[in-house]
Amino acid sequence: MKYGIIGYGGMGKIRHTAMRAIGQNTASKIYEVNPVDEFRELQTEDYKDIINDPELDAVIICTPNFLNKQITIEALQAGKHVFCEKPPAFNGAEVEEIIKVEEQSNRVLMYGFNHRHHGGSLKIREAIDSGEYGRVLWMRGRYGKSVDENYFNNWRAKKELAGGGILLDQGIHMLDLFLQIGGDFDEMHAFVSNLYWNLPGIEDNVFAILRNSQSGMCASLHSTMTQWRHLFSFEVFLERGYMVLNGLKTPSGTYGAEELSIAKNRTKAPAATWEDEEVHRYDVDKSWEREMTNFVTAVSSGARPESRDSFEALRVMQMIDRIYDNERHHGEQLFTSLNGDQDK
Repeated sequence: MKYGIIGYGGMGKIRHTAMRAIGQNTASKIYEVNPVDEFRELQTEDYKDIINDPELDAVIICTPNFLNKQITIEALQAGKHVFCEKPPAFNGAEVEEIIKVEEQSNRVLMYGFNHRHHGGSLKIREAIDSGEYGRVLWMRGRYGKSVDENYFNNWRAKKELAGGGILLDQGIHMLDLFLQIGGDFDEMHAFVSNLYWNLPGIEDNVFAILRNSQSGMCASLHSTMTQWRHLFSFEVFLERGYMVLNGLKTPSGTYGAEELSIAKNRTKAPAATWEDEEVHRYDVDKSWEREMTNFVTAVSSGARPESRDSFEALRVMQMIDRIYDNERHHGEQLFTSLNGDQDK
C-alpha cells in the first residue's frame, strides 16, 4: 500500500515504525512543519501534495487536534483511505459531518484508539466474551499524568488548537474502553475542573459517573493531569469474577508494567484463594502493529468494515459532549443558586 504521513512528530514516527514493522514499505511522502533529519528526501512542503497525489492509496494523519477534521475530509474527498489520530474532531456534530463525507467517498476511515489493541484490553474482551464470568456489573477507570510548565508552550494548552484538556487527551481512551466493553450509557453526571493549571477551556481533572439505566451497569472515570505519579488502572467486575488491568506499556515507559489480574468471584467459590488469581504480564507492546494491520487489511479487502470506526468515534465524542455539557449545566445552576441567595 502506498501511503503518506501528514504530521511527523512523535505519533507520526510511531505510526511509520508500525507500518514498516508489519511489512509495509516506507511512506512515499511525509509532511511536517518542523523539518526532521530522518527521511528528509521524502518530505514535502505542503500537506496537499500528499492528499492530491494520485499514486497514493492512503493518508495517515498525526496532526494537532484542530486539523484532524479538516484534513480527514479533504483526504476522503480526494479518494484516499484515512487513518487519523484521536480525537476525530472537537465534538459529535463535527464527527457527523465527517461521516457524511466518508459515506460519499466509499473509503476506509479509522481512528487511533490505540488502547483497544493492548494485550491486556484484548484479553479482557476475550474473557468477557467467553461468558465464563457472567455479565459486567461495574467498571472503574483511572488515567492520569502530570505536566510541567513547558505545557504552556504546547498547542495542547490552547483551547482553539486542542479543543479541550485531559479528557480529549487521555480520558477519551478510557471512555472508548468503557463503550467497547460495556455498551452505551444513557445516564451521566460529571464534574470538570481546572483548579491547578487555570487554563481557560483546558480541564485538568474530570470525574464522571455513568450508568446504563436498562442493565444498571455503572462506570466511573477519573481523568487527570494533576496525577504526579503517572497511573493507568482499568477495572471490570462481573457476576462471577473480575479483571483488573494496572499499568500500561507505552513509549514513555512511565505507567509501569502492564499487568492483568483475572480471578473468579470468591463468594461463589468459598474454597478459592488469592493464589488462584491469574496474572498476565505484557512486556512487549504490539498494539501499534495490531492497529495498523487492521487498517491495511480493511483497505486491501476492498470493503469497509461493517462496524465502522467513525461510528465508534461518534459514540465517544457524544459522551464527551455530554460530560462538558453536564459541567456547564451544573455551573449555570450553581450561579443561579448563588445569585438567588444573594437576592434574599
